[in-house]
Amino acid sequence: MGNGTQVTRFRFLFITQEDPFYVRLFFEEFLARYPRRDEIAGVVVAPTMGKKSLARLIRQMYDFYGPRDFFVMGVRYVFYKVAAKFRRLLPLKRFYSIEQVCAHYGVPVLTAPNVNQEEFLHRLRAMNLDLIVSVAAPQVFKPALIDLPRLGCINIHNSPLPKYRGMLPNFWQMYHGEKTVGTTIHRINASLDDGKIIVQSETPIAPGESLDSLIQRTKRGGAHLMQQAIESLRAGTAVEVENSREQATYFTFPTRADVREFRRRGYRLV
Repeated sequence: MGNGTQVTRFRFLFITQEDPFYVRLFFEEFLARYPRRDEIAGVVVAPTMGKKSLARLIRQMYDFYGPRDFFVMGVRYVFYKVAAKFRRLLPLKRFYSIEQVCAHYGVPVLTAPNVNQEEFLHRLRAMNLDLIVSVAAPQVFKPALIDLPRLGCINIHNSPLPKYRGMLPNFWQMYHGEKTVGTTIHRINASLDDGKIIVQSETPIAPGESLDSLIQRTKRGGAHLMQQAIESLRAGTAVEVENSREQATYFTFPTRADVREFRRRGYRLV
């Protein structure tokens, strides 16, 4: 391993949720490019949207997208679910789930109803992890999980932290007329999107671009930034900066009124 020099064994684990639309793209990009996939102890897929019921999740998505876009995204979702089961029969050799991506690259997939449960933490301790990486993890990490790996836990957030903490940051950056959207890799602590910043980047918003397209691009770009962050932590060269609470702005999940105003300002969801 390495280029002729002795490298200390390094092990890290991802915690995420099943999302065929966007998070899958992150893993496609990351696993295709990361040079030492044997360091990845696994990808933990936790229940989508945490403890939210399916009915509540569907209602939230309907309120967000509206009838037309909800139908479009619903058809896409059903297609991905069906295609994931019958991928071998399809002429398009692409991935339709995170599990398929991981299987292709030989990365173990684990499940965990609750990532903070002692039973799950016991399994993680046996892995001797150096780092845990959150990619759209649907559950808040509690102190026992945060403190478990040698180097702690990190998260990817699609905003230029400390601005735009909270939910759907790409939406809110477009909503407020930003010309670029940020991506931040930061440490996880007890507060949301609050830990020290390890690395950041910016992505220009293309004229007329939809939110759907922007999220896809930032998920792929975020995989490159995550590799950079992990490499710096692995080598002990990361330079961390404060994530100022005084400069922070926070946003919740958009309401129907927010989406109407988003569209009135000339933006599209899909």
